[in-house]
Amino acid sequence: METYCSSTFQILCIRALLVAGALSATAAATKPNSIEAVPFADDGKIKMFYDSRQRPQSVLLHDHLYIVYNGNATPSKNGNGSAFPMLTVYDPEGRSFTEPTRLGPSSTDHHDSPVIWADEENHLHLLYGCHKSPGAHLVSKGPVRPGQTQIEWTESGEIASMLSYPTVSRIYDNQELVYYRTEGHNSSWTYRVSADNGKSWQGPKVDITDLDRLGFPEWSSYQAKLASRDGKFLHVVYTDYDDVKSNDPKRLFNPRYGQPVGNNWKYNLSYLKIDLESQAALNADGVELHLPIDLEQSRTYCQIWDTAWRGAGVPPAISLDEAGEPTFLHVLSEGDLMTHRYYYVRREKGQWVQTPICNSNHQWNSGYLSRDEDGDLHAYVIVGNYLEGGYMDKHGGGRIEDWVSSGNGYHWEKHRDLTPDSKRYPNWRFNNVQPALHPDGSAVEGMLFFYGWGDPDAPQATAFLLHE
Repeated sequence: METYCSSTFQILCIRALLVAGALSATAAATKPNSIEAVPFADDGKIKMFYDSRQRPQSVLLHDHLYIVYNGNATPSKNGNGSAFPMLTVYDPEGRSFTEPTRLGPSSTDHHDSPVIWADEENHLHLLYGCHKSPGAHLVSKGPVRPGQTQIEWTESGEIASMLSYPTVSRIYDNQELVYYRTEGHNSSWTYRVSADNGKSWQGPKVDITDLDRLGFPEWSSYQAKLASRDGKFLHVVYTDYDDVKSNDPKRLFNPRYGQPVGNNWKYNLSYLKIDLESQAALNADGVELHLPIDLEQSRTYCQIWDTAWRGAGVPPAISLDEAGEPTFLHVLSEGDLMTHRYYYVRREKGQWVQTPICNSNHQWNSGYLSRDEDGDLHAYVIVGNYLEGGYMDKHGGGRIEDWVSSGNGYHWEKHRDLTPDSKRYPNWRFNNVQPALHPDGSAVEGMLFFYGWGDPDAPQATAFLLHE
């Protein structure tokens, strides 16, 4: 069954799937949580761990997991909290953490959150402080040895003159790629590649997307990205929105909800694939696109889902299916601006299909999508009551659940609740679930982390690790 094939059929499909999902979820016994979330760092601010736009924040090297985050936060005059880029090292065998260490100066900008990766010679790399700036790029002074937890850092070369939301991937021929936004909200997105372990970086002559360049002033996008398993392609999925700085109520009017909604709502879903060898950008049908991609070209050739004015905050989490094709976990508003739902999005027989999974509580909830060794899909989702206001609450948060599909994504059941102990953490919210990663970007089996908080306004979040 394919969802959203016609207006009448799409309504019937959604109703049937929702009823079936509710019945199966009610009938199925929820598996008890067999693992305990372990807290390992305190005093984090909003985006202590980042959402799907900025990755990775961990790398497993020589059987030790190196984790970076925004921590040691204190209140600040602007109310955002001032935090430091931090590093801790986890020993999976001994299930122990090192004392966190500061990597650089503090910042009140949560976008300055660090990312970490390892090159082919086993040097660790750090990048932090990136929000319309080059940030700081640090490299370990030597290759990291097995069991090494104390790292000496040296400054490395600038990747680009301005970066925001960097995501790093290892690609073909032992190279590293950084994909990022070039400046402010309505600026272009592009990438740089290093063939010498981060000493120098080159990119395409023309940027990849620039939605507002032809008659669509201030139009913007939020993007998530994932390299193919052979590292020869980069999958990019994005939402679009009018980032009108004047807050013009006419431009921000949402006809679905009958009111202006603000520019924090992002719409639709678009996809492109970058051939990293030829630097060509292709749509899902393999049509080469003219660069940079503007909004009109994006909607004509790249849009895979017209969400009919239902909105999101973050772009989807990306996962590759058994054939290496991209699939997405996306959250959208529904009947009103306070009700939301997760969807599993994939392409079947040339058509994009969207299947509801479960209800959610906020447009900024960022989850994780994976497939286990038995072929079952797992959607790690954020659920709960709608959050409104509060410095820490404004970007979502709730309980964490693992929903499973063994039927190619058409039917989902709640498998287990992964939320930390409610007696120890009463009324806490949790968000931004992500996997630990190997240096090649593949996920470490049975190891997830996220952050949570109890106070809606104070930068006092805690980082958690789930290790099965």
